Amino acid sequence: MVTAILTLLIGLGLWYSFFFIRDIIKHKSNLGPEKAWIAYPVGVITDFLDTLGIGSYATTTLGFKVTKFLKNDELLPGTLNVGHTIPVIIEAVIFITVVNVEALTLVSMVISAMVGSWLGAKWVSKLSERKIQRIMGIALAVTAIIMALKQLSLLDMLGQGNEAMGLTGIPLVIGIVGNFILGALMTAGIGLYAPCMALVYMLGLNPLAAFPIMMTSCAALMPVASFEFVKFSRYSKKGALGLTIGGTLGVIAAVTLVTSLDLTILTWLIIAVVLYTAVSMYLQSTKPASSTTPEAPSPQEYHKGA
Repeated sequence: MVTAILTLLIGLGLWYSFFFIRDIIKHKSNLGPEKAWIAYPVGVITDFLDTLGIGSYATTTLGFKVTKFLKNDELLPGTLNVGHTIPVIIEAVIFITVVNVEALTLVSMVISAMVGSWLGAKWVSKLSERKIQRIMGIALAVTAIIMALKQLSLLDMLGQGNEAMGLTGIPLVIGIVGNFILGALMTAGIGLYAPCMALVYMLGLNPLAAFPIMMTSCAALMPVASFEFVKFSRYSKKGALGLTIGGTLGVIAAVTLVTSLDLTILTWLIIAVVLYTAVSMYLQSTKPASSTTPEAPSPQEYHKGA
């Protein structure tokens, strides 16, 4: 079964790469107004941290906000999904070969996340910038709270004594439904890692089982979600390309160079800044439109003249 899952991931990766590269080539003379070099180090750092379990969505959003990389927040969810797909597939390939989760649990939860992302991307890709800002603000706040609970070992407590590496019956149904919801929310910018870890703990699985489930779920759903964002041109091409290349390097660095690292202080810092970003984005979405302030450009206008 591991071989079948690996084949699926590699197949999805190749399909996605072809589709993504074709879109980049198609728009090579009009990739957008961003400064491409900013996205590369953001990708290295965020996917380095992602491989360690911190997640990449909130940290990438933070990096883009600090550097003022994006001019239009409508493109943020698509850029996160499209840009981090390949690095996450690499992570998944690594973890499913070293952690033995029961095949039924792994496959069913991965497929449910894929379906959730497919439906979620269709919905998110049609939202206005204000709605995106509001959703992202709420999503980031939820992510920060879950990260804080994990840092305080409150989520770890849920998994103490758990030995099972698979689910059956009602817990399996709950896991499938839960991962479907998390897959849909991921297309709105909320990372799947920490919520999935909490879900796995609460259902009685060994905490170690979270890694192949959450990483394979993301690796499988992200190409599906990315297809919708690329199809409707709802992503930053320079940003996604930079995250892909930089993120791949970050994953390799984390896997090959890191054996142990105390992330306590760093994670608390990220939690604080992510929470600040969440509040800022939400408040921004509630401000009345000013007659003197131009509306954010549409994705088509956004790429004109770049």
